[in-house]
Amino acid sequence: METNSPHSRTDQAIGLVGFDADDTLWRSQDYFDEAQLAFERVVGAYVDLHDSHAQQRLYDVELGNLGIFGYGVKGMTLSMIEAAVDITQARISAADLHRIVGIGKALLQHPVELLPGIREAVETIAAEYPVVLITKGDLFHQEAKVRQCGLAGLFRRIEIVSEKDTATYTRLFEEFALPASRFVMIGNLLRSDIAPVLELGGWGVHMPYHTSWAHENEANVDDDAPRLCRVANASELPDAVRELARRAVASPNPG
Repeated sequence: METNSPHSRTDQAIGLVGFDADDTLWRSQDYFDEAQLAFERVVGAYVDLHDSHAQQRLYDVELGNLGIFGYGVKGMTLSMIEAAVDITQARISAADLHRIVGIGKALLQHPVELLPGIREAVETIAAEYPVVLITKGDLFHQEAKVRQCGLAGLFRRIEIVSEKDTATYTRLFEEFALPASRFVMIGNLLRSDIAPVLELGGWGVHMPYHTSWAHENEANVDDDAPRLCRVANASELPDAVRELARRAVASPNPG
């Protein structure tokens, strides 16, 4: 998906700013957390949730299925069905399996709720730099959220990818015709949004969300990493990007 490009500031060290979507632009993980609780209420009618390690078993099934189903609601729903059958030793009823399908459908239909101040932050940054949206997950669901968010017109390009790792970012940098050293990525997840970009020599702004999927916490980035800024909320994003731009000018190849 592409939209018109804003004015490019090619005279500066930073040539492009990327935004994550889920839990950076709008709420997402809250709905997944609520879905997990609903799943536990269903299987809790058959087993003791603590003794059965239901939460961990669902997580293990989801991880095992990532390479098959990928990220997103549909993969989680299929994993919930598989885990429910396993946890209950196939005693779960067809009616309760149907309830789990309903949990997944509700996840796909949740409203798109922008985070406080994010519209103003994106508009401010887009007035100074070209911006792109890079998100991962189910293509159909992510496209629907992008259409509903009201921000799509601000982005030069919208990329929905199956994974956000060094290979994906390398491909994107080649398509953008831009070296990693001129790119800033803004996101809530160290593993997907920040660590791969820093590894490639780019810049990152980490804006943590209050909840995240455990799998996405599996990354270590030094607090004093020279290519990284951390912010508490969206209002701090424009200044964080400007700070990284200053660092890029002052030290093109920081250690």
